[in-house]
Amino acid sequence: MIDREALVRRHAIELTRPDPAHVLTVGNGDFAYTADITGMQTFVAYHDQSAAFAEQRLAVNNATMSNWGWHSMPNPDGFVLDDAMSTYQTARGPVQYPDRFDTAAMLGGELPEELRAGAWLHTNPHRIDLGRIGLQLFPAPGAEPETYPEALANPRQRLDLWSGTLTSRFEYAGQEVRVTTVADPHQSRVAFRIESELLASGRAGVVLKFPYASDGFFQTSDWTSPDKHASTLEQLGERAARIRRMLDDTAYAVRLDWTEGALSATGEPHVFVLTPTGSATVLELVAGFSPDDETGSATFAAVSDAAAAWWRDFWTSGAAVDFAGSTDPRAAELERRVVLSQYLTAVHGSGSLPPQESGLVANSWFGKFHLEMHWWHAAHFAAWGRPRLLARSMDWYLSALDSARETARRQSYDGARWPKQVGPDGRESPSEIGALLIWQQPHPLYLLELLHRALPADRRAELVTRFAELVEETGMFMASFVEERSGIYHLPAPVMPAQEFYDARTTEDPTFELAYWWWGLEIAQFWRERLGLERNRQWQDIQDNLAAPHQNKGTYTAIAAEPFLRRDDHPSLLCALGVVPAGPLTDPGVMEATLLDVLDDWQWESAWGWDFPAAAMTATRVGRPDLAVDALLMDTPKNAYSAVGHAPQIGSLLPLYNPANGGLLAAVSLMAAGWESSDTGIGTVPDTDCPGFPRDGSWQVQHEGFTVWP
Repeated sequence: MIDREALVRRHAIELTRPDPAHVLTVGNGDFAYTADITGMQTFVAYHDQSAAFAEQRLAVNNATMSNWGWHSMPNPDGFVLDDAMSTYQTARGPVQYPDRFDTAAMLGGELPEELRAGAWLHTNPHRIDLGRIGLQLFPAPGAEPETYPEALANPRQRLDLWSGTLTSRFEYAGQEVRVTTVADPHQSRVAFRIESELLASGRAGVVLKFPYASDGFFQTSDWTSPDKHASTLEQLGERAARIRRMLDDTAYAVRLDWTEGALSATGEPHVFVLTPTGSATVLELVAGFSPDDETGSATFAAVSDAAAAWWRDFWTSGAAVDFAGSTDPRAAELERRVVLSQYLTAVHGSGSLPPQESGLVANSWFGKFHLEMHWWHAAHFAAWGRPRLLARSMDWYLSALDSARETARRQSYDGARWPKQVGPDGRESPSEIGALLIWQQPHPLYLLELLHRALPADRRAELVTRFAELVEETGMFMASFVEERSGIYHLPAPVMPAQEFYDARTTEDPTFELAYWWWGLEIAQFWRERLGLERNRQWQDIQDNLAAPHQNKGTYTAIAAEPFLRRDDHPSLLCALGVVPAGPLTDPGVMEATLLDVLDDWQWESAWGWDFPAAAMTATRVGRPDLAVDALLMDTPKNAYSAVGHAPQIGSLLPLYNPANGGLLAAVSLMAAGWESSDTGIGTVPDTDCPGFPRDGSWQVQHEGFTVWP
C-alpha cells in the first residue's frame, strides 16, 4: 500500500526567489487565485504577461478567475454568426462554415472589413479577471508602496499539496512577513492570514485593484480604461464590506471580511486599501466573489479547515503511483510531474465547464475553452478513480445541446455537431481552422464511456439515462457526416485533421479521425444496448465499411490525399491506436512501424504538450514500453515542466498548458494499469502489469486505484 501522504509531501513546491514565470495557484476547479512570491498579488507589473510578450520573455499573470466570470465588449454593429460564414461546395451541396477569422490579422492589428464580425465573435465573450488582492509594503509610513520583488530579502514559499495551503515568508525592512493563502474548495473564496510587526508600524497593508476586461489573446485585464467600469464600496459592518462591480452588462460582487483595520476607497478609481489600525500584528482577510450577493461571511480558519479536508480526501481517494526504488534517473522527475499535474488539473480543470488551455491563470484564446482539448484536460480523472471530477464538466454538453443541434441543422446534417472553441453559451467561435475540425465530435462519447466504467455499478444506469439523448444525437451527426462511395464510407472534405496544417478543401480520411469515428459510434451502440435498444443498423453498416487509413511503405499517413503526411505539429495519426483502443481499422504492426517512423525524424520542437503522452500511449498499446517512457519524457522545449509544474508552449503567448498535464496523467494511467479485454475480441489484456514501463528492472512501479482503460 502506498504511503500517499509521504508521496505527495515530498513533491511540495518550494521557491526561494521571485521569478516572473513562477506563480502558484489555489483554487477548486471553478475558481482560482494565483499568487506571486508574497502569497498575494503584490507585484502586478512584474508578472505582466503583455510586457513580457513584447520583450520576448516568459511571465505568468497573477490573476483571480472563475468559470462564471465572463464579459462581452459592446457590439454596436450587432454581429451574429451568419456574418462570419463562408460557403463550401460539398457532395451534399453548399455547406456554410464560420471561418471568416484570421488570427495573424487580428494580432497584427490589420483587420480587413470582411473579418470584423468574425473577430468580435471570436473574442467575445471572454473571461474576466475578478480583481487583484495584494500586499502593500511601504519604505516608510505614508510612502509609495514597493512595486517589484527586489525589495524583499530571503523569500521562501511553499505550497503544501497535501492541504492546499500556500505559505510565503520573506523579510522586508528588517522584519519577517508571513502570509498563508488558502482557497475555499466549494465557493469562489480566498482567505489570507498575514503576520508581521510591519502591520502595527503602518508599513504593511492590503490593496484591492479592479481592472476592466480585456479582449486580447492572453490578457486578463485592462488597467487603462477606468471610465468603462464601476466599483462601488458598501460597508456591511465594522469589519465587513461589499464591493459591487459593473463592466458593461457584467455584474458581480466581492464580499470582504477581516479581523483588523479599516477598508476605504482611495483617490485612484477601482482601488481600495485595508489599513491596519492599532498594534495588532496579525491580519486575516477573506474575499468571496460571486455573480450575485449570495456569498456569506467566513473566517480564515473555516476556509483553511475546509481546504485541508478536501485535499486530504482528494489525495487519499482515487489512484496513486509511486516510482521509489527505480534506478532509471528519470523516475523522480516523472513522479514529480505526476503529483504536480494532479494538483494543477484539479485546480484548473475539474470545474463545471470544460477547461481552457491555460486554466484559470491566463486568457489564452480569450479564456474560451477548446472542446478538442477537453479529453486531454479531463479524461484522466476517470482513469485515476476520480470520476466525480470529470462528471462536473459533462453537464455543460447538455446545456449546449440545442446549439450543437443548430450547427448540424445549418450544415444540413442530422444530430448535434460539437464545435471547437466556445464560451459558456455554446456559441461557436469563428475560426479559419477550428470550424472545420471534427476530432472533438467523439470526445463527449469517449468521456462518458470512461465515466461509466469508473462509476460504481449502482450509479451507471442514471448516467446512461441522463445522457441518452446527447449520445444518440452525437452519433447521429457522425453517421450523417460520412460520405458513401461504392460501398465505402469516407470522412470527406472539407475537413481539418487534428494536425491542423492541411488544406481542408482537399483533405479526406484522416487516420486518427477514421479510427475515432469507429470507436465513437461503437460507444453510441453500447449506450443503446444499455438502454435496452438494438444496435443501430445504419451505424453498424458505417462501422463495417469505413475506409481503411491510408498507408505508404508499411506505415500510416496522416490523411488519404496529397501531401499524405507532414512531419510537424501534432503527430496525431498515432492516436488511432493509443488514445483510441484497438479496433478493426488499425493494425498494431503497422502502427508500431508508424511510431518508429514518427520518432525517427518528427520536428518535435513544433509538437505540443499532449503529443508526447499521445506517443507514449501508442507505444504502450503496441508493446513498446521502452519507447513509451522515452516519448513521455522526451527532452524538448515543449515537454519541459517548470518548478511549479507548468509546461510552457510558446513563450508568454502560452506560458502554461494544462492539456500537457492531463495528457501525462492519462498516459501514466494506461502505462501502469493497462486496458481490459473485450467481448468482441478486439482488445487484449496485457500479459503483465505496467505494460508501459520497461521490464528490465530499471523501473519499480507501485500503483493502486486505477480504472483500466477500454
